[in-house]
Amino acid sequence: MADAPTPTEAKKAPEASPLTQLLVDFGPILVFFLFSIFTPGPAIVKGITATIAFMVVMPIALIYSWIRIRHISLVLWMTAVLVLFFGALTIYFHDLNFIQLKPSFLYAIMSVGLGYGLASGKPLLELLMGKAYPGLSDRGWRILTINYMIFFAAMAVANVVVWWLFSYTVWTWFKFPGVLILTFLFGAANIPMLMKHGLQLEKPAEEAPSPPQP
Repeated sequence: MADAPTPTEAKKAPEASPLTQLLVDFGPILVFFLFSIFTPGPAIVKGITATIAFMVVMPIALIYSWIRIRHISLVLWMTAVLVLFFGALTIYFHDLNFIQLKPSFLYAIMSVGLGYGLASGKPLLELLMGKAYPGLSDRGWRILTINYMIFFAAMAVANVVVWWLFSYTVWTWFKFPGVLILTFLFGAANIPMLMKHGLQLEKPAEEAPSPPQP
């Protein structure tokens, strides 16, 4: 078993600034959005170009995260793997369905993972987001986990519905900034419950969690 880091070593680990967190969490998806909207030509050209840009930027986000804060979150790793896998399928088969359905796979994995954590007694959400909600009771974490599990499942379905019923352009706007707005509203809706179960609001804002990239 590895020794715990000494206080001196812990101090050397750089903290993620708000700008760094924004670049890591939303930089790649913003690049995908911009290429999807401003690339001239039909939807397939826009989508393929945006997918290539997405695949290029994701490894850069991983490297940037490691250099700046010496840490790559599990969600970022998962997102990168799915982007590269579904992006490769999109380019190889010339089929935008792969990259459009990628968010649903990510959300489904998150929802199932949280459900597994609840069933097995492993606080997966607390392990991922514990620093963001100081003072939150065990019951609060359980309720928040259930809420996130339902939210991710609903987002997986919503992505499929938008992909199925609307154009690539409409889906792009849903992906960004639509998903970001929905995630913000979901987080705001949970605040009363979090406060009821011990959340300490004086925690610095830069340690707040960010949603997974869709």
